[in-house]
Amino acid sequence: MAIELKIPSVGESVTEVEIGQWLKAEGDAVAKDENVVTLESEKATVELPVPSEGTLSKILKKTGEKAAIGEVIGYIEAGQKTETKRKPTPQNAPVAERPAAAAAASPPAPVAQRSVEAPRAMPSPQPSVPQPSQTSEISKPADSQTETPRTPDVSRPASSSSEGRREETVRMSPLRRAVARRLVEARQQMAMLTTFNEIDMSSVIALRKECQEIFTRKHGVKLGFMSFFVKAAVEALRALPQLNASVQGEDIVYHNYFDIGIAIGSEKGLVVPTLRDAGQMSFAQVEKAVADFAARAKENKLKPDELQSGTFTVTNGGVYGSLLSTPIVNPPQSGILGMHTIQERPVAIGGAVVIRPMMYVALSYDHRIVDGKEAVTFLVRIKEMIENPARILLEI
Repeated sequence: MAIELKIPSVGESVTEVEIGQWLKAEGDAVAKDENVVTLESEKATVELPVPSEGTLSKILKKTGEKAAIGEVIGYIEAGQKTETKRKPTPQNAPVAERPAAAAAASPPAPVAQRSVEAPRAMPSPQPSVPQPSQTSEISKPADSQTETPRTPDVSRPASSSSEGRREETVRMSPLRRAVARRLVEARQQMAMLTTFNEIDMSSVIALRKECQEIFTRKHGVKLGFMSFFVKAAVEALRALPQLNASVQGEDIVYHNYFDIGIAIGSEKGLVVPTLRDAGQMSFAQVEKAVADFAARAKENKLKPDELQSGTFTVTNGGVYGSLLSTPIVNPPQSGILGMHTIQERPVAIGGAVVIRPMMYVALSYDHRIVDGKEAVTFLVRIKEMIENPARILLEI
């Protein structure tokens, strides 16, 4: 019995997908729930499992073609598990057959024929080409009228110019195209500004060092910086709800929950999975969720519903060594917090210059609903809580 392989729903507002890589070929056996093809959408890359064991009998859509939600892209012949048989090749032929086949293909030449073979002419001697380290030892010939042979410039690459100037055209994935479109829309549709501050990370670094072993042993995950910034962002958003709101037409929608998007770079492009109700999460829950997001982003296993409906975003360019940047707001959100690399810098404290681990932070915001005062105050709240982590725990 033939079973249809249909495109499932892969997220809100997504009406079509692009066929990615087929993991099985026609005629291959498949097990129940085994993934047979990847599907590329504007929100995520997902894999399509088969509902029953059998054989992939027909592929209707090739890699790169588009398919609508609900469209049939192939058939599974249920209950039949057949393996495709490869034709024997010289490499996989039985060992006993190889000598005979080789002998039949290339019989040895008669001895008499080899004995009368004409001798080959010896090549004329060529002037040796000096190596770069030997050029200083070359001397001129005694006869001053004898021209010194010109040697090639060994410092230049031997490959031709055509090999060094190749181009390759690769089509954007649906996810990359969606990211590009949304970033351009963000620039065109909102009055986006960015404000900056810097944070002394000494207290958080000391706390992590003190508690890392116990935290890791108890929760099975390391205590990173992201959980501190997510928890601090939640508290700052409680005090400044404009940054946890969005514009809908001429209305402002204030959200009384905190769904924090975590920007993660993947091979397919930028993805922003969401921590649902981050205000109710502990440090350990945040760290576990972020680690899980990062691992599944590399394997293209994030679910479409995990990439939707965030109210605010945190991005950490510091993992790539970024010292300072201006992150772009993810519409319809009104703000995004950018973390950066930690760098030891001289700072003035109490009239003395000391070296401290400092981090620049950036807040990009939608100036249509967030004024400069609120944006600056938000970053100051973040700074105060990170420099004194007890304020995060006390929610003050």
